[in-house]
Amino acid sequence: MLNILCVCGARPNFMKIAPLVEAMTKTGRIRPYIVHTGQHYDERLSKLFFDDLGIPHPDVNLEVGSASHAVQTAEIMRRFEPVILEQKPDWVVVVGDVNSTIACSLVACKLGIRVAHVEAGLRSTDRTMPEEINRLLTDSISDLLFVTEPSGLEHLKREGIPDEKVHFVGNVMIDTLLKNRAKADASPVLDELALTPKQYAVVTLHRPSNVDVAENLGSILDAFERIAEDMPIIFPMHPRTRHNVADLGLGGRFDTIAGLRTPEPLGYLDFLKLMAESALVLTDSGGIQEETTILGVPCLTLRENTERPVTITEGTNRLVRPESDSILAAYAEYKASPPASGRRPKLWDGQAAERIAEVFLQVSG
Repeated sequence: MLNILCVCGARPNFMKIAPLVEAMTKTGRIRPYIVHTGQHYDERLSKLFFDDLGIPHPDVNLEVGSASHAVQTAEIMRRFEPVILEQKPDWVVVVGDVNSTIACSLVACKLGIRVAHVEAGLRSTDRTMPEEINRLLTDSISDLLFVTEPSGLEHLKREGIPDEKVHFVGNVMIDTLLKNRAKADASPVLDELALTPKQYAVVTLHRPSNVDVAENLGSILDAFERIAEDMPIIFPMHPRTRHNVADLGLGGRFDTIAGLRTPEPLGYLDFLKLMAESALVLTDSGGIQEETTILGVPCLTLRENTERPVTITEGTNRLVRPESDSILAAYAEYKASPPASGRRPKLWDGQAAERIAEVFLQVSG
């Protein structure tokens, strides 16, 4: 029996861990052990996501909580090391690009435990993004690298990662979306928010470049004010973003935009329903670029770059400079000619986790 320790720490990780744990368990030859680092510490949201996705209760929660990048990464490493020493896993699996990903990879690597990175090879080429540093470093010390899209294969080859370590398997986030689509369709969230399908926009913002600087966030709000004249904007606000809005003195500005609503963050199924029935999504999230591609919903990504180019070349995503004039120009183009639904990228078929489990069995004999 293979013992595989699966790390999750932030909400985007939960959607990636869920299908992996299920696929590993189904083999009958892999025993997954779930470590929740507690990097995202909102207990209500964590419970919502675990319940929505049917993830077994974590075997251990490190309860690290929020801090600066350095302090949080160090604290995860400090608390994770005893877990490794006690469990002695055959593999440690990390997903995505959050601080938990690099912290747990470093601990495992230094203790001689093999590391597998799910969602490897993604690159924005922007090293001012903490996530980009986490991606680069995690890939450089991983023993297995599971890739979601062709650009990942190209980046890893360029960086000298041996071919035998790299496996193009598809996207576990899409496994979760496809599995839960019918359940999400039954969500009452549109009725609860008094929304009409295809007559509202959804917003998510959390990146520091967009929400930590008053001038930048103010410029984005200028665009939202104009869009909200056409349709309601639903902005389930990340706790950190809500705190920043208050600190930056912009709370009153949000209140003056009649069509902009900021409910508390939603669980996975409710938010999936909200996105699927929206006319348009505006975001700075990586995962939402992928989800809107599968849902066929137009997406404006308010960033200078993306590590997920397949969502542009084959999906419904468009990069937009995060300032008012650019957002409004892109919005005008969307209204004049909404993008086609797009194609489903290769291997985004709901079977990525099964492919990953099979690779583990092959390489482990």
